Amino acid sequence: DLLSYSTEYLGGCDPQPPSQSSKRRIKLLRCSASFTKCIVDNRVTRVAWLNRSSILYAGNDKWCLDPRVELIANTKTHYAIRINDVDVYDEGPYTCSVQTDNHPKTSRVHLIVQVPPKIVEISSDISINEGGNVSLTCIATGRPDPTITWRHISPKAVGFLSEDEYLEITGITREQSGEYECSASNDVATPVVRRVKVTVNYPPYISDTKNTGVPVGQKGILQCEASAVPSAEFQWYKDDKRLTEGQKGLKVENKAFFSRLTFFNVSEQDYGNYTCVAYNQLGNTNASIILYGPGAVHDGNSGGSRRAVCVWLLPFLLLHLLLKF
Repeated sequence: DLLSYSTEYLGGCDPQPPSQSSKRRIKLLRCSASFTKCIVDNRVTRVAWLNRSSILYAGNDKWCLDPRVELIANTKTHYAIRINDVDVYDEGPYTCSVQTDNHPKTSRVHLIVQVPPKIVEISSDISINEGGNVSLTCIATGRPDPTITWRHISPKAVGFLSEDEYLEITGITREQSGEYECSASNDVATPVVRRVKVTVNYPPYISDTKNTGVPVGQKGILQCEASAVPSAEFQWYKDDKRLTEGQKGLKVENKAFFSRLTFFNVSEQDYGNYTCVAYNQLGNTNASIILYGPGAVHDGNSGGSRRAVCVWLLPFLLLHLLLKF
């Protein structure tokens, strides 16, 4: 043949060279350089490079205004141009046209510009009450169009939750709180990932209480654990009297997930039934815990049942919530 072509990769944004899906289709990453040459012989009298119908070079004369396009070889055997900083707009057919003594001939190459995936929009972190509906969005660009998947970052999560830009969760539960990861991939470069944190709010649930036996004169501790988002606040009552920090012989210690009532020197008057109340702005619950002395028979594993706060406690809680919020 009087005419053939080749295209070489001269470097750019990715260390991987371009791929050739066929002899006449060249794939390049955006921001790389394309070195395209025609192999000719001495029977050729005129040569030109065209992009679609626009002449880029005719012989040594540059016809296009694009500074990225340059002639790098015009010899008896090679006629080559280079396109620097390749962009998606450079995609398309390129034609090497030659004129011999007898007739013109052309050879074509189709340049395919590939772009790594990029996440351009993703939902912000969200806080929602249990039972609500959640809609997460992840928008990505790239060439070819990237595939988008969502997954829940959780030890119990299995597989993908969605293979779409949108993830819908209806009636969300506390077990579904945590981070959700969006991944965009198109096999051009390493997939890109971003995460959204979903916080599920729910009222307190008292998870652990234990009746406690302590002799007179010894140190006694009652503890109440509760799970809640936002974290629960705690109050202790004996009969209808609220117990507070600073009362003689008592210490009330409240943490994020538990409350501890400490008796430094247990007396006969300290024995009896205590109520632990856990609450946040979404609701409240309570449990009964017994402090007893030697010889008394009690279930040591649990206090009373968990239930809605007794009617006689409601005025105290309502007043506290009004003062706080």
